[in-house]
Amino acid sequence: MLNNQTCNKLRTLKLLGMLEAIESQSNQPDLQSLSFDERLGLIVDYEYSFRENRRLARLLKDAKLKHQACLEDIEYNPRRGLDKAQLSSLGSCEWVQKRQHLIFTGPAGAGKTWLACAYGHQACRMGLSVIYKRAPRLLEELRIARGDGSIGKLRCQLAKVNVLILDDWGMAPIDGMGLHDLLELVDDRVNTGSLIITSQLPVSTWHDYIGEPTMADAILDRIVHNAHKISVNGESMRRTKNAL
Repeated sequence: MLNNQTCNKLRTLKLLGMLEAIESQSNQPDLQSLSFDERLGLIVDYEYSFRENRRLARLLKDAKLKHQACLEDIEYNPRRGLDKAQLSSLGSCEWVQKRQHLIFTGPAGAGKTWLACAYGHQACRMGLSVIYKRAPRLLEELRIARGDGSIGKLRCQLAKVNVLILDDWGMAPIDGMGLHDLLELVDDRVNTGSLIITSQLPVSTWHDYIGEPTMADAILDRIVHNAHKISVNGESMRRTKNAL
C-alpha cells in the first residue's frame, strides 16, 4: 500500500488513474506474482484508459447530443435503404479529417437525427470536438447574439469545433440577415471543420428553400459539393417503437 506522501504526489501530478490502479493491485494478491514490468504495464494501461474515458465524457458533455446513439446500434432494416458499407466506412471519421460533410435526408421520424448523433458520438470517440444544434434555434441564437454584440464570440466558438451538427435544416424560413449569418457560419468552416446536416427536404430543393439565388449558390457551394449524402427511407421509427 502506498504511503500518504506518494498518494499526494500522484494526486498533485493528476495521475488519478495510476493511483486507482496501484490501490486496486494492492487488494489483489494474485497480482503480486507478476514482475515489476508487468505490473507497471498494467498501471500505465489503466492510467491511459482512465484519461481516454474522461476525455470522451468531457467531449460528449460539451456536444450536448440529442440522442445517446452509437454506430453499433444502427438498424439496417431493408426498408430504410441504408448502405451498410457506406455507413461503416464513414465510421472511421476520415471525412472529418478531409473537412467533408454528412447530409441525412428523409421523412420525419426516419431516424436522421439519431444517425447524426451516432456519428457525433463516433467523432467524440476519435477525440474530436462536436456541438449539436437545431438549425432554427441556432439561427435565433445568432440573431440574438448580433443584437447584444456577442456574435463574434459565438461564431468563434462554432468555428473552433471539429464537427457542427445542424439538425432540422429547412424547418423554418430564413430572412436576409439569417442568410448572411448562415453564409458566415458555413464559410468559417471551409477547410477547417465539418458539418452534419439533417433535413426533411431533398437536397435538390435546398436552393429554392434558401430563396435568394446568389446567397443560395454561395451557401450550397460550400456544403453540397463536398458532402456524403445519405437518404433515410421507411416509416417513422417513433411510430414503430410506440407500437411495440
